[in-house]
Amino acid sequence: MKEHFHLIVPDLPGSGKSQVVSGDSEVGMEDYAEVVKAILDEEKITECVMLGHSLGGYITLAFAEKYSSSLNAFGLVHSSAFADSEEKKAARRKSIEFIKNNGAYEFLKPSILGLFKESDGSKPSDPLIEQSAALIEKGRSFTPQALIQYYQAMIARPDRTEVLKTFTGPILFIIGEYDNAVPFQQSLQQCYLPSISQVHILRNSAHMGMLEETDRVNEIICKFSDVQICK
Repeated sequence: MKEHFHLIVPDLPGSGKSQVVSGDSEVGMEDYAEVVKAILDEEKITECVMLGHSLGGYITLAFAEKYSSSLNAFGLVHSSAFADSEEKKAARRKSIEFIKNNGAYEFLKPSILGLFKESDGSKPSDPLIEQSAALIEKGRSFTPQALIQYYQAMIARPDRTEVLKTFTGPILFIIGEYDNAVPFQQSLQQCYLPSISQVHILRNSAHMGMLEETDRVNEIICKFSDVQICK
């Protein structure tokens, strides 16, 4: 994809080589959106197509809410504009307590495997197990503080379906039929809200379509981005 576009894949605070946000105040999706805006300003990019997977989708929505004029289009990849339900918030708080007591790596080991589609009713296929293992190893670089910040930001994020309703450009939705993190029916409910929607359902994916159906996802994103950039 980088052969066709000026591609920016940021390390958000607490990920990769980016330092976690310090201080006593809670960090929200709006703060992460400001980080993305700072990167675009540094690169002197005034308009772009922005795509966000899961947490990245929540950040994309926060960005679109404040800086819609900077977006030709945006996309939610296994993500949602709905706020967490009370049940989901409780589950996230439980995860935070586990991370505090056991560390980030111990939390990620079982969690990441559960993001992939089961092949035999109990586990992902062998190639996906290898990919999830690689992700788990990358998870060693996460600090408990970073993961807790992400979870607190997800709990606190508001419903942003109004962003979908008011944005005038195209919005892409990539949905995994077997996604447990962002349930299939919930994903479908938001697709009719924008004035211009492009919806793609991955029939062999759960929450990690970019790894489960890589070629298909790349094709979808390339076609969507190319049209919006070259319009």
